[in-house]
Formats: sequence, C-alpha cells, structure tokens
Amino acid sequence: MSQGTTKRSDIITLKKELEAELRAILSYWIDHTQDKDKGGFVGARDHYNRLVPGAEKGAVLNARILWTFSAAYNFTQNPGYLNIANRAYHYLVDRFIDPINGGLYWSLNEDGKVANSRKQIYAQGFGIYGFSEYYKATQNKEALQHATGLFELIEKHSYDHDHGGYIEALSENWSPLEDMRLSSKDANEPKSMNTHLHILEPYTNLYRVWPDEQLKKKMDDLIRVFINHIINKKTSHFQLFFDYDWTVRSGIISFGHDIEGAWLLAEAAYELADDKLIAEVEDISLKMVDAVLAEGMANDGSVCYEQENKHLDTDKHWWPQAEAMVGLVYAWKISGDKNYLEMMNKTWHFIQTHLIDNKNGEWFWSVDNNGVPTTNNDKAGFWKCPYHNSRALIEVIKNLN
Repeated sequence: MSQGTTKRSDIITLKKELEAELRAILSYWIDHTQDKDKGGFVGARDHYNRLVPGAEKGAVLNARILWTFSAAYNFTQNPGYLNIANRAYHYLVDRFIDPINGGLYWSLNEDGKVANSRKQIYAQGFGIYGFSEYYKATQNKEALQHATGLFELIEKHSYDHDHGGYIEALSENWSPLEDMRLSSKDANEPKSMNTHLHILEPYTNLYRVWPDEQLKKKMDDLIRVFINHIINKKTSHFQLFFDYDWTVRSGIISFGHDIEGAWLLAEAAYELADDKLIAEVEDISLKMVDAVLAEGMANDGSVCYEQENKHLDTDKHWWPQAEAMVGLVYAWKISGDKNYLEMMNKTWHFIQTHLIDNKNGEWFWSVDNNGVPTTNNDKAGFWKCPYHNSRALIEVIKNLN
C-alpha cells in the first residue's frame, strides 16, 4: 500500500498484503518449529534459522503457539492451522500442567522433562489465553476447564487481598518466592505492569466464552488497577514495577507496552459493555497512543524500544511494531481521525522494509536505528513467539473490514 493514502482501493491492497504475511508467518512456524523427534515444538531457532541445541521449552512460547493457531483457525477456518493447535494443546496439557499442584510449569528441557517448576503468573495467564481460544475453535470442554481452572488458581494464590492486583510468581506448590522476576532484565518486585496486562488480556478472552460474574468483576477491578495505579496520569505512560502497596519502583518507559496496553484496555472495556467505563478507557487509550506518537515513534512509523533517564533506546524490536499497528487502528476507530490510520500504514511499511526476513522467514528480533538487523537473538524461542505479529495482522484485517 502506498504511503499517505486511505483510498478504498489502497485499503483492499493493504488487506491482501496483511493476509499474505499472516499466511507466511504461520507457514514458518508449521515448517520450522515442530519437534518431530521429541514432541511439541523446538525450544529455539537462532537468527539464521538454525536449531539451538539444548534450548528449554517455555510455557509462554507453547501457550502462545496454542493461542496463535487456534485464533488463525477461528479467523480462516483453515484445517491445517487447527492441526497445529491440536498439537500445541496436547503438549501443553501432557507436559506443562503440574498434576499435583496444578498450574503450568515455567519450562521443560528439550526432552520434555520439567526444568523450572515455578508458577509464574504471566505464564498462567497465557495458558488461559491459549486454552480459551482453543475452546472457541473446538468446543472442547476439557480446554475450557483448563482455562477456568487456571483462573481459579490465579485468584486463589496470586491475588493481593490487602492492596489489590496480583503477585508476580510463586513456587511449584504456590508458596512465596524470593526471586519473582519474569526475566533477568526485570526488576525483582512483587508486582509489574506486564503481568497485570497479561492477566487482563486472557481474562477478556475467557469472558467471551465463559461470561462468569466473578470473572467480570475481576476484569473491572483490573481496569481500575491500571487507571488508579499503573498509568501515570501526568504522562499517560505505564509505570512498570511496584511494591505490594503500589509504590512505584521504576522510571523506565516501555513504548511497546504503552501502545499494546492502549488497545487491550479498550478491548476489555468493550467486552464488559459498560458505557461509562468505555468512555473513560477510550479517552485514556487515545492519550496513551498520542504519548507514544509524540515521544517514542519516529516519522517512519517505527516505535523505539524504551526510554530510561531521558536516554532513548532507538532499537526497533519486532513486537512493539506489531502492537503499534493495532493500537493505531484502535485509535482511528475510537476517534475517527484518519491520521492514525496513515501512521499505521507507515508502521506496516517499516515492517515490510526492515523487519520481515525475506530469506529465512518470520521477522527479525530487532533492527537498529539504521535498519540493520541484530543477529544475536532468536528467530523463534522462549520469548520470540508468533503471537504478537500474527495477532496484529488478524486484528488490523478485522478492523479494516
């Protein structure tokens, strides 16, 4: 699609491009990530698409694969996508679910044996996301039971009855942990924006297939947590890490999470169908998108990674670009302002030009400010999953319809 236009013919061309790229991403994961020897999916492939020997298999990766191929089937009705969703479902159930304490283990070794048995709440959330989408695709009641069971475990073990919100992580038997970090680069604090965002996201998806009153209340409470504690009212950016009582423990701005959160909050409010809440959240959502546009987005539509102490990290990671497409389309839908759609078009052009790996498939992990790919990161792996980019393409196509 040529930049700077929103003519109907160009929208049609754009949709065809997005549909073709969705097929390409899904084909990559079908062709290169199934572990034919040991079951499930391989732990990682590197930048050059070489298998990484001994890579652990993460719960987040496997749950995101389940969500992706279930969602792709729901969107296209392509039975080949359902076959991969079936594979992901059975591996997740057979290998990742703790048969004694419940919940999903954090990781397995390449042979499918438990490597890290901790119960990271972020991973439980993605389990709900995958199981609920798979239920939508198959009407498999066992999948819905797995989703609702994880919801009950999160509420039983992670919910903070004193201050609201959710604790980051617990041990195998749901007892407290000293180190609650999601990854080595995160702060070791009991609460984070990231985990709360990825509890709200699966709760929203679960509510579509299981409109439970307690779940509805928890979604409303989560949106209030974002409004009252996580969003900085002065800057319209997310604050990232917190103590139990919501004392802020970080000054980093994550532009990708801001623009992802802008549309996920709106999505949740729409599902709750509360007009007053929708109006409040839509206003906040637009402010968050505008803050990213003003401070974290370049003229070419690319989103910088983050900012800390006024230092801007100008690397362009794959997932903020994908989330920017959806955030900008939601901003256009909310406001009617076509400038957001024009900027989304620029973001897509940046992705086409710089991030799509036309040689080895999928998207590069990141490119630097000159558009040069970084080569020391995964093409597929513990954190490099098909969910951000495939979801962005599906969401944009749906909204353009």
